Amino acid sequence: MSLVLETFQAGPLQCNCSIIGCKETGEAAVIDPGGDVDEIIEIAEKHGLKVKYLLHTHAHFDHIIGSREMKERTGAKICLHKGDQWLYDNLLKQCSMFGFTATEPLPVDHYLSDEEDVKFGNLKASVIHTPGHTPGSLCYSVTDKDSVLFAGDTLFKHGVGRTDLWGGSFEEIVDSISNRLYKLDDSTRVIAGHGPDTTIWSEKRQNPFVSAR
Repeated sequence: MSLVLETFQAGPLQCNCSIIGCKETGEAAVIDPGGDVDEIIEIAEKHGLKVKYLLHTHAHFDHIIGSREMKERTGAKICLHKGDQWLYDNLLKQCSMFGFTATEPLPVDHYLSDEEDVKFGNLKASVIHTPGHTPGSLCYSVTDKDSVLFAGDTLFKHGVGRTDLWGGSFEEIVDSISNRLYKLDDSTRVIAGHGPDTTIWSEKRQNPFVSAR
């Protein structure tokens, strides 16, 4: 298999948006369409990809603000964990709190469950429910020759996501990282929701918030 992967900083808070596709079939998913939809579509078209799924790691506005336009322009299915439905429904309120504007979100097409596989072409994104940053936070694990984890705002390079926002829990995020993410192969590349990449190996040894148990 040949994995196509591009990540760029999108939208008002520079969320890491990833376009991931199967070279053989041209089917793709976008993880966290947080804005700059023209650029997302341009990247997909450059690689000859058709976006089938919009996979959200959680429903904070900076990760979902581009979802409506992406759905309208590509027909891709909006996917989310039901635990973040309240946040998703309150997109406009979230934006107004930070001085941004948006339009009402479209209905969620598919609610994702823990350990579900989302298949596009010859690839699959394995869903890992990682509550803590939000109740419905998800990570996505994709393996081709190498393993990549799209961690959203659960795990950062030498950091973890905020837990002082609605529905956040420091105890839950520590449990999610220790008992779910740190069980992945040490060589797994981690693409966080913001900031630079890291690896599971690096975080198990150097993350000051969650050390390997």
